[in-house]
Amino acid sequence: MKKIVIFASGSGSNAENIILHFKNKSQANVVAVLTNNPHAKVLERAEGQNVSTVVFDKTALNDGTVLQKINEIKPDLIVLAGFLLMFPPAIIAQYPDKVINVHPALLPKYGGKGMYGMNVHKAVLENNEKETGISIHYVNEHYDEGAVIFQAAVNIEDCTTPEEIAQKIHELEYEHFPVIIEKLITHNA
Repeated sequence: MKKIVIFASGSGSNAENIILHFKNKSQANVVAVLTNNPHAKVLERAEGQNVSTVVFDKTALNDGTVLQKINEIKPDLIVLAGFLLMFPPAIIAQYPDKVINVHPALLPKYGGKGMYGMNVHKAVLENNEKETGISIHYVNEHYDEGAVIFQAAVNIEDCTTPEEIAQKIHELEYEHFPVIIEKLITHNA
């Protein structure tokens, strides 16, 4: 069975959705959730699904401690689901084309440092975009610049707040992210 590791920094609704998607699948399972936030709701969500959790700080992420933990697990895929820190080049180098992220916009628009969560949705709204969406992409050493694997768009002409846009984006993430992960896991079998 293939092993998936999820990195998240916040509430973990995407992480939980992915965990539940693979709960009764034979090809893959989420084996661990790692977070840099000791107060993240993702910890509670993962533990509620009997998935092991690891909390680390920025130093551990960059000094090889987290890489060592990943190497112990030997994941087939590393999924960033609302993980807000720059992912270390050392981990990316050791797991080429095995680290993916979901971004709440249609890259290359609204990507880069500081473009996450509500920051993205506010920028989209301020620029009077008619549509936005999600981009699932490989992670490289630059924020949101890895090769795009999949995109899905949604019309937002009826949205008047960043929160309304966020709701539509979450729906796209919940629908597509686990399916794309499953395709990647199956394709790389």
